[in-house]
Amino acid sequence: MQRRTVGVVVNGVTGRMGYRQHLVRSLLAIREQGGLPTRDGHVIWPEPVLVGRNATRLGEIADRHGLTEWTTDLAAALARPDVEIYFDAQLTSLREKAIRQAIDAGKHIYTEKPLAEGTTAAKELAVAADAAGVRHGVVQDKLFLPGLRKLKRLIDGGFFGRILSVRGEFGYWVFEGDWQPAQRPSWNYRTGDGGGIVMDMFPHWNYVLEELFAPVRAVSATIATHLDARVDEQGETYRADADDAAYAVFELEGGIVAQLNSSWCVRVFRDELVEFQVDGTEGSAVAGLRRCRAQHRSVTPKPVWNPDLPATEKFREQWAEVPDNEEFDNGFKVQWEAFLRHVVEGAPFRWDFHSGARGVRLAELGLESARTGRRVEVPA
Repeated sequence: MQRRTVGVVVNGVTGRMGYRQHLVRSLLAIREQGGLPTRDGHVIWPEPVLVGRNATRLGEIADRHGLTEWTTDLAAALARPDVEIYFDAQLTSLREKAIRQAIDAGKHIYTEKPLAEGTTAAKELAVAADAAGVRHGVVQDKLFLPGLRKLKRLIDGGFFGRILSVRGEFGYWVFEGDWQPAQRPSWNYRTGDGGGIVMDMFPHWNYVLEELFAPVRAVSATIATHLDARVDEQGETYRADADDAAYAVFELEGGIVAQLNSSWCVRVFRDELVEFQVDGTEGSAVAGLRRCRAQHRSVTPKPVWNPDLPATEKFREQWAEVPDNEEFDNGFKVQWEAFLRHVVEGAPFRWDFHSGARGVRLAELGLESARTGRRVEVPA
């Protein structure tokens, strides 16, 4: 089949997410499968142009994967007529300026979240992208994970009846970097570099809650910097002043209450690094990244509270596994394919800058709630 080549600037490819999930497991994976078929019998063929600040690392990545196009000059990359899409996986603090450059260059834009460091800037980017007539999208990968897709199937099928509440636990222990290397880059723990778990995770929680359940109408949050000293990539101790844990209650439209804990200072005692329990009048389910288990009201056991006797019921065994019923591809790759189709074929793509701006807004309101110690309403 004839190729429809789409040049894609990948900015921030030397970072963990930009390299692993977006370059290797998405764009290069699409090429490895022979491209992305279109309705008219062509295949979309993404052609990455790697951009970053470290020429040595860019060259190494390009050589490793047989790529030839890379540069440290973003302006030059955006000026190329064969480039149609700009993708941003940089530090959050660098993102707004680069996206504005891409808008001015007339490129379609796909970006990691958060879209910007503040709500005002995020909304301005959405308005500017609309005015320029470019297509735009924000990574919302959790929606495409097998566990949440199976949970969505239960919701759409009416399994829960009236949904009452959502309870979520996310996180793991991120090592301080002294006696074991940290699993996350040091900028995550510095406010000056755009770090903090609220700005990292609340945009995720906004689209998960909004798309699966209902829009958020109020938030009450408590945040903490549990570990105030960490060791960076050069072995230097630095002051970690960004929030590394957040404990929040989100009130959703229609009366659903969602409680979500996010922490990089928690040791995991659950099956997956993130799990959501949804309880409804007709049934409940627990969904993680890949698995989803459910319990209908007709088979719900009747435990009795008795602290004087050991529990004999094996509660986990009383839940049924929700079957896959389909093959699940990498969530990042699935959304990349949707955005490529959006650019080339005009296929619908609702995860745009406006959605991304709502996620930034929720993060800012969560920080406001933590700072003031009060419940904060989310504007409709």
